[in-house]
Amino acid sequence: MKKYKCVIIDDEQPARDLINNFIEQIPFLTLTGSFKNPLLAIDLLNNEDISIVFLDIHMPEITGVDFLRNIEIKPSVIFTTAYPDYAMDGYDLNVIDYLLKPFSFERFLRAVNKALKINSSDNDDNQTKYISNMREYISLKCNHKLINVKYDDILYVEGLAEYVSFHTVDSSKYIVLDSLKKLEVELPSEFLRVHRSYIVSTNKVSELMGNTLKIEGREIPVGKNYKKDVLKLIFGKD
Repeated sequence: MKKYKCVIIDDEQPARDLINNFIEQIPFLTLTGSFKNPLLAIDLLNNEDISIVFLDIHMPEITGVDFLRNIEIKPSVIFTTAYPDYAMDGYDLNVIDYLLKPFSFERFLRAVNKALKINSSDNDDNQTKYISNMREYISLKCNHKLINVKYDDILYVEGLAEYVSFHTVDSSKYIVLDSLKKLEVELPSEFLRVHRSYIVSTNKVSELMGNTLKIEGREIPVGKNYKKDVLKLIFGKD
């Protein structure tokens, strides 16, 4: 099994320990370096073939965004942050994914999977088998019970004040106590915030007319501040 070298850059020891623990659980990842100060990682990044960097955004010496903007070698970067408002800062830097602290092993593994899919074409059978065993559903606490809903069955998520509503392909609706701000970071990469009140599954979008998306006959508004991302990430238009 091919090993992919990883680097952790985070000023908080507990965060570094958690990511290190997660890396140790994945047989095709190996930790090459762990740094409190991002400036100390530059030499390693310049001299080693690093596959993935887990980079904190909010650090005292230099932010993760500024650090990434000012290094010559651009490895695959997964931002880790406790501040969801920072998530948009890395789009122009080709950041692979964002992990909102505290994140689960399942969410961590999805981000790793995305990074390797984008940047590697030689995944071996053992790695593919390992990745395929990831959970493909979200557990929702609804009506005093837990319900597993497959990501592939979700059309869109609608914000309802302190609650959100998951709308699915079979016309079911699951209302749970949660926020779109939290979900837009935690949901898999195929989900995109398109409006202050909506997150959609990009796989389910059929067309865009003006400022309205069509998803299996349903119309979802696109907010002015989200239009650029919708065009780029769903339709591939700059």
